[in-house]
Amino acid sequence: MATELPIVTAKKACARLEVLNGTAVPTPAGSRWLPMSMKEAKKRGWDEIDIVFVTGDAYIDHPSFAMSILGRTLEAAGFRVGIVSQPDWTNCDAWREFGRPRLFFAISGGNMDSMINHYTANRKVRNSDAYSPGGRIGLRPDRATLSYCHRAREAFKGVPVIAGGVEASLRRLAHYDFWGDNVRKSILLDSKADLVCFGMGENPIVEMARRLDAGESVKDLRDMRGVAYTLGASEETPVGDDTIAIPSFEEVKTDKVAFADATRIIHQETNPYNAKRLTQVHGTQTVVVNPPSFPISQEAMDAIYGLPYTRAPHPAYKEPIPAFTMIKDSVTIMRGCFGGCTFCSITAHQGRTIQSRSKESIIGEIETMAADPKFKGTVSDIGGPTANMYQMQCTKPEVEAICRRQSCVHPKICKLLGTDHSELIQIMKESREVKGVKKVLVASGIRMDLARRSPEYMKELTEHHVGGLLKVAPEHADDKVLNNMKKPGIDEFARFSNEFRKESKKAGKKQYIVPYFISSHPGSNIESMIELAVFLKRNGYKPDQVQDFIPAPLDVATCMYYTEMDPFTKKPVFIAKKLKDRNAQRALMQFFKPENYFEVAKALKASGRQDLIGNGCDCLIPAKPPKEAIEHRRKSAGKQFQGRYVHQIDGPGGKKKGSKSKGKRKQSRFAPGEGYRPDRKSAKKRKP
Repeated sequence: MATELPIVTAKKACARLEVLNGTAVPTPAGSRWLPMSMKEAKKRGWDEIDIVFVTGDAYIDHPSFAMSILGRTLEAAGFRVGIVSQPDWTNCDAWREFGRPRLFFAISGGNMDSMINHYTANRKVRNSDAYSPGGRIGLRPDRATLSYCHRAREAFKGVPVIAGGVEASLRRLAHYDFWGDNVRKSILLDSKADLVCFGMGENPIVEMARRLDAGESVKDLRDMRGVAYTLGASEETPVGDDTIAIPSFEEVKTDKVAFADATRIIHQETNPYNAKRLTQVHGTQTVVVNPPSFPISQEAMDAIYGLPYTRAPHPAYKEPIPAFTMIKDSVTIMRGCFGGCTFCSITAHQGRTIQSRSKESIIGEIETMAADPKFKGTVSDIGGPTANMYQMQCTKPEVEAICRRQSCVHPKICKLLGTDHSELIQIMKESREVKGVKKVLVASGIRMDLARRSPEYMKELTEHHVGGLLKVAPEHADDKVLNNMKKPGIDEFARFSNEFRKESKKAGKKQYIVPYFISSHPGSNIESMIELAVFLKRNGYKPDQVQDFIPAPLDVATCMYYTEMDPFTKKPVFIAKKLKDRNAQRALMQFFKPENYFEVAKALKASGRQDLIGNGCDCLIPAKPPKEAIEHRRKSAGKQFQGRYVHQIDGPGGKKKGSKSKGKRKQSRFAPGEGYRPDRKSAKKRKP
């Protein structure tokens, strides 16, 4: 039931020519990277650019980055693409680098939401940006999509502005904004974009380019799947059996029940085979969201990942880019996730339908990697959003066409879900036999309840594909919290752990599981975290990192956080919103650290769990504080509130965010683009 990518047919990953409707199209002369300047474009023989792609990330020509995939796909379709990476948003000079785009501006905040990229769960400024050279912060603005769209409008009036990517996708309708603690309008209204292309963009962006190239207007594109747009007061709002009007912006902003209703409807209309068009009134305007794009076929996936990526950052960068260092030797084998975890945005962006590459395409990419003299012999990951959902589909397409289930694996695995691991196992075997490959690792998260269904997969994984540590995500130990997450019970993790240890022992290897847990998730209170801490103590786990829950726009868990209710049942949900409560939950997860002693002791006493203080087997902390705890408290007194927060960052002209002062603004003592922590010694003014 998947549709074909309309412009490229299947080809081998190592092929040097692109295939366009049966016609071989050679890679243009000049730089092997897409041009980042008009000078580079002219080396290719281009005197103008069709699409200018503006992104909040450094330009890395690797199929793990959206700007590379979309740019290469457009190039294969015969369009000329220019990349504007991390531009200075204080003026529109960068938007004019290539002159007036012939077709449109394509705007993306980057691989990550810019606000999650900038701020921690406590709204404090992060110290690094993995998608920037040198890991430097300050190279993109807050809400990057808004700034980039505004500058595109300013640079060339009349050029269509089309926003996409994670940031725009998750804000296509009215949404709760954690950083402002308010409900914001659809990003369409704030950005003034002509369209938002939500979800995976290869099919839509090429269709847009082709239709605009054929002389259609940007308004003509409103009939496309996977797009959202705004209607003016004088335009007729669509109605009918194929359309659902969700509560208006004004309603969801003031009524949390209406917000919950809107969230429930949005998530019920995500199956592209039966989703209806959504409309939401914003004052005198209406936002229209068409049904999602259909999943793409295996042939199209092969074509996309077989394009001539250099698999390297653009030569303009002199500093290492952390995200590239992490993924440069990884291979994406599939996309999508049917897990439906309420705190995760993958389902809302990539969809529930698993879209997989062929074995030939995957092995071909590994062969290309292994032929590179710089390759060290280790494939760092073969996976995707989840490592072991490869080729898993509903076995009854006629049922899938009408299904509105939020998760295929919760509260239990659907009996119609195909869970066969055999094709994945074959890829794992053949991948490590490629000449020049010493080891192939699985670094993506494992879905434990699926893995346990295949003893052969568990054997193959433990014998050959674990680099000493295996990541899994049980997320919590409290069944009520896990139910809010749509995750399996903690017993599933315990059973998986036992099998993993047994198989590792059979393989003669010492290997360990690295479990990931979330603190302060909706439904998680102090008692829940104490239960988790006891579980960790009994099983000998000491998490190095704590994942604090961050309410990302559009997620079901975010609705729970804001409304304090489950949008599907309307039952109340406990929310840890106060900083002291969130800190206590973090401390309990790392109860073994001396610096957390007093926080943990306070939480245990307040909950009447003094039985966990002492020298017993289950005791989390000793009766007397260790010297390290006392010393840490002395040294850190008063430091817990230091650092800059989201509302303390200077806006234009030096005005603090949220300031209501009027009159002439004082000039900021920080130069534009200087960064979010200009007082740090390493902060330098960014060159324009």
